[in-house]
Amino acid sequence: MSLPLVAGELTPISALVWRVLAPNPSLMTGPGTNSYLLAYKDGLMVLDPGPNHPQHIEAILQASQQLERPITHILVTHTHQDHSPGAQGLLQHFPNAQLMGTTAPNDGLQDEAWLPDVVLEDGMRMDLSHGHTLTVISSPGHVDNHLCFLLEEEGILFTGDHLIDGSTVVIAPPSGSMSAYLHSLTKLQDYQIAFIAPGHGNLIQQPQTYIQRTIEHRLKREDKVKSVLTADLGQSLEEIVKQAYDDTPAMLHALAQYSLWAHLIKLQEDAVAYEDDHKKWWLCSQ
Repeated sequence: MSLPLVAGELTPISALVWRVLAPNPSLMTGPGTNSYLLAYKDGLMVLDPGPNHPQHIEAILQASQQLERPITHILVTHTHQDHSPGAQGLLQHFPNAQLMGTTAPNDGLQDEAWLPDVVLEDGMRMDLSHGHTLTVISSPGHVDNHLCFLLEEEGILFTGDHLIDGSTVVIAPPSGSMSAYLHSLTKLQDYQIAFIAPGHGNLIQQPQTYIQRTIEHRLKREDKVKSVLTADLGQSLEEIVKQAYDDTPAMLHALAQYSLWAHLIKLQEDAVAYEDDHKKWWLCSQ
């Protein structure tokens, strides 16, 4: 199911779910951040309000009027700057809306204004309209406070930045973890999912195939990183990325270093590699 990605346009996803695309396209956000509106009793849940961009806030407010439902709850998958700050803009118009999510890690990359009224935990369930249920799935990896949400009766999985359309996400330590990311992907294989509603890009069909392909891609990259390492010569991130990401444009290598670092930390956790005091990485001697 391919639906138009037009910033500010209210796009129906199902009878109870709508999407509003934020006008923040970039290398990191693709066409922009997807905000989802879910019917909740007599109101609306806004899932990932996106950036606090006046045009985007106005589009969500207009959607609320069009659907004739006030915004009663604001949920976030995580607290990066393109996903949660819009909550502050919406609170100016719906001050009683309840903020729901996890607290932000202190890594300098988060929305410091985000403070949830309700801290969500793995397995929590929320009753929506028409007997539908939204289940919280803890999914650390991209960042350690990341959540996915499953609309059980329709099999819609809202993945934020855990899985996005057409690309892999950056895993940036210290709040990001490749080990946790792979574990969270494997965890999703136990759920009944009809399609994925990602934080960026269009709806993703054949979700389990997509999840498995993502796992395989990450493990293939891990093998490539491992093949670059030696027990005879320590190498810096800058040196390793040129070889381990030689299939990625050089202009993206600075960004790729974050995920490379996450791969190396995982290899260190697995006792395959180690970092010395000079930030050089080595293959452990067998």
